[in-house]
Amino acid sequence: MSTLPDPQAAPPRPARPDASDRSIRGHRAMGDIVFAGIARGAGILILVALAAVFVFLLVKGAPGFTASGNSALGSFSSFWSLVGPLLWGTVLVAVLSLIVAVPFSIAIALFIAFYAPRRLAAPVAYIIDLLAAVPSIVFGLWGGRELANALKPVFSWLADHVGWFPLFKGPFANTGQVGLTAVVVLAVMVLPIITAISREVFVQTPRLTEEAAIGLGATRWEVIKLAVLPHAKSGIIAGVMLGLGRALGETMAVVMVYSASPVVTFNMVGNSSPQTIASYIANNFAEASTDRRAVLIAAGLILFGVTFIVNFAARWVITRGERKFAR
Repeated sequence: MSTLPDPQAAPPRPARPDASDRSIRGHRAMGDIVFAGIARGAGILILVALAAVFVFLLVKGAPGFTASGNSALGSFSSFWSLVGPLLWGTVLVAVLSLIVAVPFSIAIALFIAFYAPRRLAAPVAYIIDLLAAVPSIVFGLWGGRELANALKPVFSWLADHVGWFPLFKGPFANTGQVGLTAVVVLAVMVLPIITAISREVFVQTPRLTEEAAIGLGATRWEVIKLAVLPHAKSGIIAGVMLGLGRALGETMAVVMVYSASPVVTFNMVGNSSPQTIASYIANNFAEASTDRRAVLIAAGLILFGVTFIVNFAARWVITRGERKFAR
């Protein structure tokens, strides 16, 4: 017969951990401390590097804001009369490249995530990811030599038939090495970034959400529109902003595709296409005098600030979208 425990008896004492248990816990605690220290140090190092870049640009470029004379500014009367058109060209080329790249990127990401067979989806995703590893100088060689010649009939037709639109006003440059060629090259360069991030957020959509939409009789497109895209909105914005940052700072591809001058214009198929800050610095830094280098570094500081503001705004939009979706 089994005996019942005495309710008056004291509860049994837990077994004391032996030396091996204490050693394992000590190693785990030490591992957590080391990992936390490495992660914290890496975060601080990034902030220090960012601050160092900003201080360098500010100190070396400060004289450029008040520079004057032909040795520093060439034919321009002031720093802002030079940087204003460059900033215009930088933003215009980057935004146009996103207008071209974003629809294709999202469509490719949706195809890989929801429509392509598994045997086809993996190779296509792998090829798209490999595009991000191609050096920008390779894109520049391809764009300046092959793509410019291939697009000449298209640009000529646009200038002749859609010349009333400011972007295609012309007159058309016979070389094909115009601003619109640079836009297409930058669109190809940012496409794998936006596609990869969009694909990852698409596949992370909760499976129960998709199944609930299917259970209510939704078609595949309705599932994407009602369940996938709202969940992935913040991730898509992040990918677009990363692509914008790549387009804003791209140098060699733009330099090798077309030559331009600091002018404020919408014309992207003529000889007077606007120039970007990065390409202007690359073209003039090697042979610049001391005063002109200060102007170029100051222009780099402006580009640094614009890129920082764009990324900060993107982070704010993403955080706001995540909070709204969580509600």
